[in-house]
Amino acid sequence: MRAGINALTVAFVVGVLSGLLLTPDGRAWLAHPTLMLGGQANASASPAEAGAVEAAPVETVAAPVPQSTLKARYADGKLTIGVFGDSMADGLWAALYRDLGDLDGVKVVKFSEVSTGLSRYDYVDIQAKSTRQLSERPVDVAVVLFGTNDAQAISIDGQIHPFGSEGWKAAYAQRIDNLVALMRSRGVEVYWVGLPRMKSSGFDGRMAIINAVVEARMAALGVPYFDTVALTSNEAGGYEAYLSDDSGRRRLMRAGDGIHMSMNGYLRMAGPVAGRLKQDMGVDDEAPSEPVAP
Repeated sequence: MRAGINALTVAFVVGVLSGLLLTPDGRAWLAHPTLMLGGQANASASPAEAGAVEAAPVETVAAPVPQSTLKARYADGKLTIGVFGDSMADGLWAALYRDLGDLDGVKVVKFSEVSTGLSRYDYVDIQAKSTRQLSERPVDVAVVLFGTNDAQAISIDGQIHPFGSEGWKAAYAQRIDNLVALMRSRGVEVYWVGLPRMKSSGFDGRMAIINAVVEARMAALGVPYFDTVALTSNEAGGYEAYLSDDSGRRRLMRAGDGIHMSMNGYLRMAGPVAGRLKQDMGVDDEAPSEPVAP
């Protein structure tokens, strides 16, 4: 029995270390060695305390598609938009703040945190963290972008689901559903942004697996989903650091790591999201936008 447990532990540690080496924020995760043994970075962030104990992967039932109420909410003169996610979402927040922050009564608030994701709840439990965040500062809208750190195994009730396996997809889908359900229970309208094209073909393939699970769940749950792969690809559908803007001018869109975006790139990703939010808010978008930073 002990030999079986030891083998399981070794398999989990190897899977986690492999995943960390493949994620952009891996060094930050490795800075917490106790987590490799199943420890928790923040004891106060347990699902039980937040009343959000995670269930084993199950087939989820699609929620009815809600009608947008942003126009009615914004008619009252105030709207708070929260951006949730990882380091990629940090840049998305900056771009949305620039696109929407000058609208009267609109606040764009950053809830994202680097080195977080939906795979490693032993490190940061996003369900519990989001519960606390929404309790401390309610929002009307949640724009969500996770995934760059999620190409790792998921462990639930002692069972390890390797990244990309059917068990992993079911577990990841359950965590997505739980997060959307939490936000909707607080009256929050959810908009989810997909991951962009990546430079490394291997990493790009892993992000494609995540995008596929997310897009399927957004369709089932009736959540607006923004596919950014085509938006961040060249004419041939591949990765390119420089892309043409609407005026045909070539601009640097990517950071040097081939994963994150430059500010121009984040503005490119945020454009469709900001446009949809303005539409749902009933805002006339004919005013000239601020020029893209060089």
